Amino acid sequence: MSGRGAPELRVAGAESLRVVVIASQWHRTVMDGLLDGARRALADAAVQDVTELRVPGVFELPVAAARAVPDADAIVALGVVIRGGTPHFEYVCQAATTGLTQVALRTGIPIGFGVLTCDDEQQALDRAGLAGSREDKGYEAAVAALATAVTLRTFSD
Repeated sequence: MSGRGAPELRVAGAESLRVVVIASQWHRTVMDGLLDGARRALADAAVQDVTELRVPGVFELPVAAARAVPDADAIVALGVVIRGGTPHFEYVCQAATTGLTQVALRTGIPIGFGVLTCDDEQQALDRAGLAGSREDKGYEAAVAALATAVTLRTFSD
C-alpha cells in the first residue's frame, strides 16, 4: 500500500480560496468515498467557496479542469480507473495524468490529483476513504491542492 512516507500536511490560511472539485461518475461507491474525503478536507480547512462538478469519466477531468481555471485558486480532480482486459486502462490513465498536469503547468493553478488507478475494485475501495478503507485519497488530494495554493500565494503574479 502506498501510504508509507506521506507527509502529514496541515493547511492554514486556505479559508478564502476558491476551490473547484471535479469528480467522475464511474464506480459510484468509490467516488462517494473520494468526494466525502475531499469535502471533509475542505471543511477542516474552513474553505467556504467550493464548486462541485461531475463529469462522465476520468478522461473528461482535464477539459473540465481547464474550463474551471478562471473560477479557481485550486482544483481537486477525483476519479477511478480499474484495469480491465484491454489497453484502455493505460490510455485513460495517461490521458488524465498528462492532461491535468498540462492544465496545472499552463495556468499555475494547483490540481490535487485524486485519480485512483487500480488493478481491481478492492484496491480502489482500500483507497476511497470509506469505512474499512486503509487510505483516504479524496482527503489527501484536497489537502495537497490547498497546501500548494497557500504556498504559491508567496509568489507575486
